[in-house]
Amino acid sequence: MKKLHQLLLAMGVLTTSLVGGAAHAADTFPERPITLVVPWNAGGSVDLTGRKISDILGREGVKVVVENLAGASSTIGLSKVAKAAPDGYTVGLATSSLMGVIAQDMTKLRVDDFTALNQTTVEQLLLVVPASSPANTIEEFVKLMKEKNGSLSIGTPGNNNVNHTFASMLANAVGVEYTNIPYTGGAKVLVDLGGSHIDAGVLKPSETIGQIKAGLIKPIGVFSKSRVDILPDVPTFEEKKIDVFPYGALEQMSYLVAPKGLPDDVAGKLRGIFGKAIQSPAYQEFAAQYGMKVTDLQGDALQKEAVAIQETFNTVAPKIFVAK
Repeated sequence: MKKLHQLLLAMGVLTTSLVGGAAHAADTFPERPITLVVPWNAGGSVDLTGRKISDILGREGVKVVVENLAGASSTIGLSKVAKAAPDGYTVGLATSSLMGVIAQDMTKLRVDDFTALNQTTVEQLLLVVPASSPANTIEEFVKLMKEKNGSLSIGTPGNNNVNHTFASMLANAVGVEYTNIPYTGGAKVLVDLGGSHIDAGVLKPSETIGQIKAGLIKPIGVFSKSRVDILPDVPTFEEKKIDVFPYGALEQMSYLVAPKGLPDDVAGKLRGIFGKAIQSPAYQEFAAQYGMKVTDLQGDALQKEAVAIQETFNTVAPKIFVAK
């Protein structure tokens, strides 16, 4: 009986120690650098976003190391995040592109394989062309598409994503075919646009504003219900009566995720750390400079938004990509 009492006492001490240790770990998190996986090439808008957040947090004493792991429309990098230990030290920057490949069943990943942390950006997408293009307006671009009769090329960062969807929607809306050219990131699309190796690209303002200002490429139209604040003279396709949202609105957002199973206290810590950086004047100024919208969406509300985008993609994908 005495031995049983001693055993129970020891187990109680051990349990108390483990609980206390876990609480201490949460209180002192992070105790080492956090790895932020950017599943796209360096130089694109998602990479810019990740590095800006890393820089802001570094100034606050939180070390965040950005790791670029591009490929397969972001699923290579995000697979690493999903498989990582749920301890808060590996996070990723997911985008709406993930929902596109999920809708096509091109990955085993699912939206609920992750713990949603903080939304980082919402961006309107642009149709851009080389400076040498004969098209200067939406009407002229549509005319060019019809003249090329399926051979006009549109570059997109990745495949089966929001960018690819909009390119296909535009072609469908005007009744022509086109050639989609997928790349591993927006920066690579820009290289070929600048060299006039492709006819057009569907990209974010953040990726293109420098080249637009330098006169290397031209913005033609906006895939959104409203114009882009930093490019107020560029019309939307809706203004020209071209419906690029026949199956419901699609939003190009990026958001921070951690592996599924992350303890609530650590998730709360991460949301607080990243949320403070995202709402900081430095990040807000950065976002405005590149035409990004910023909200304070996080946690369960953010997860619901991701699910809503997934549902729209599930409707769009069979009608757009399978038919191609």
